Amino acid sequence: MQSILLDIEGTTTPVDFVYRVLFPYARRHVKEFVSRFYGTEEVQVDIKQLRNDHASDQQQQQTPPAWRDDSIDSQVESVTIYVHWLMDRDRKSTGLKSLQGKIWEVGYRSGQLQGQVYEDVPPALVRWSEQKKDISIYSSGSVLAQRLLFQYTKAGDLTRFLQGYFDTTTGPKTEPESYGRIAKALKQPPSEILFISDVIAELDAANSAGLQTTLCVRSGRPWPQAHSYPVIRSFDEIFPA
Repeated sequence: MQSILLDIEGTTTPVDFVYRVLFPYARRHVKEFVSRFYGTEEVQVDIKQLRNDHASDQQQQQTPPAWRDDSIDSQVESVTIYVHWLMDRDRKSTGLKSLQGKIWEVGYRSGQLQGQVYEDVPPALVRWSEQKKDISIYSSGSVLAQRLLFQYTKAGDLTRFLQGYFDTTTGPKTEPESYGRIAKALKQPPSEILFISDVIAELDAANSAGLQTTLCVRSGRPWPQAHSYPVIRSFDEIFPA
């Protein structure tokens, strides 16, 4: 096994950190952030993506909140309300995740946010690196959000142990094709990649693409439905010293 591919939420990082810290922070600051950085190219790209997502939701009769473009203020308000609407539905849209990552960047760099990982994660990253394993991340959060989470942890900057990051621009985590693209990007046969996640549907997709797969069930998390995957409760169980 040459490569290890890690999910974040519920695998490297407590679910509560995502839902009780990161998401509320983005929700509170989205209007302020979009207003402040409205004129930047990066935020304009996100607004355009969100506008396209909104139009798609209308076409699919998802009844999103109204969107107005008649002034900057009305567009900022529309972005804010639509982002809240998407977050209420836990949508994994690229525009939403990209904007969230930028909002979190302000929080991390100002010290308002600090990335959280399980205690076994830092020593595992050190151990696997010493074993010459390539380690990558695949999460629905943007690549920026992934880098920030691992850069600003209590254990220090963990990004030095990570060789790759993949997000929704690679494809949905429940589609086998996404894992085929990752294998190609890593320049590894799928059989040489171990994917670790807490979500059965993601493991099913990775397994269909030929990856090795392991289910991570953290303490306090519900046991998933019937499955045939190897199970770990700690990264200490993966390639121990």
